Amino acid sequence: MEKIPMTRAGFDALDAELKTLKTVERPTVIKAIAEAREHGDLSENAEYHAAREKQSFIEGRIKELESILGRAEVIDPSKMSGAIKFGATVTLVDEDTDEERTYQIVGEAEADLERGLLNMKSPLARALIGKDEGDSVEVRTPGGERSYEILTVRYL
Repeated sequence: MEKIPMTRAGFDALDAELKTLKTVERPTVIKAIAEAREHGDLSENAEYHAAREKQSFIEGRIKELESILGRAEVIDPSKMSGAIKFGATVTLVDEDTDEERTYQIVGEAEADLERGLLNMKSPLARALIGKDEGDSVEVRTPGGERSYEILTVRYL
């Protein structure tokens, strides 16, 4: 099976979600199903069907998280240096708009663009890998070609 690279923070966040699903969400939905069953006819019981649907989602997410965490390869970016690679925190400036952005290159399972966590398989991350401070990169995005200058590369 293919290993899934991720940071310690990403691993811990997914592990915490798994624990919450198993210890809080799963028992809550089982209780809701039991209460809905007590209301009688299940064929027209919206509460029962909603609880079963939620249970299905929870069980699916638990299986997904167990699979991801079982294949996780935790990488410590603070032990790295040099050109951009997995785990790097990169500050870029858009050469057209002068807008600065900071991203950390992380694994697919922990990526969250809103929080500055850039999927290592994204076009921007792939363009950045192997580059260094002061380099410029051209990236083809859904919105067209973009040019960025790499201001800083840190491993936190």
